[in-house]
Amino acid sequence: MAGSGPLAVDFYFGIGSRYSYLASTQLAAFERETGARFNWIAVDSTKLFEARGENPFAVSNGVGQYDWAYRRQDAEAWAEFYDVPFLEPHGRLKLDSHLFSLACTVARRMGAAEIYARALFRAVFVENFLAVDRDVCIARAGETGLDAHAFSDLLGSSETRDEQEKILRESVRRGVFGVPTFGLGKRLIWGNDRLVLLRHAILKKTG
Repeated sequence: MAGSGPLAVDFYFGIGSRYSYLASTQLAAFERETGARFNWIAVDSTKLFEARGENPFAVSNGVGQYDWAYRRQDAEAWAEFYDVPFLEPHGRLKLDSHLFSLACTVARRMGAAEIYARALFRAVFVENFLAVDRDVCIARAGETGLDAHAFSDLLGSSETRDEQEKILRESVRRGVFGVPTFGLGKRLIWGNDRLVLLRHAILKKTG
């Protein structure tokens, strides 16, 4: 659509989500191919499940596709297919979805949503951290060029928590039920394994 600017695609993700990480590794190529631009929006996936009253991880070891061993095998297969690094975090890291989404909300407020999320994804799924806690979140801010002191202050601010809650409410209102989810106008496309459908939808809108 000439003259209308690049197509904006909302990317709802969770830092502790394997499939959010895997999908994120493909977005730069999508942007180069299609001219679309992704709006990185971190959500607290645990609270998202609670808000919807549905938590597929509520049982101790899940069933089917939510079985931890299956998810590890599946994620490793996708990483091999994409030719990207992947280190399984389950059993190694405590994944604090609230902290992660709060930290990404701070980075978004500071104008560094994508670069910061990518750095935090690496801490969880690429580098051999034994903990990705508040200190690591703040350190990653400094490593990505943000003011670590300002980041720390915003991480504890009520304004950031309010923004985090606003994002959650808007996600639920829009119909997001899990991560990763991609929003194109009124249409939602969920899942790393549906990137082929996302590509088709983008090209259909921009072709």
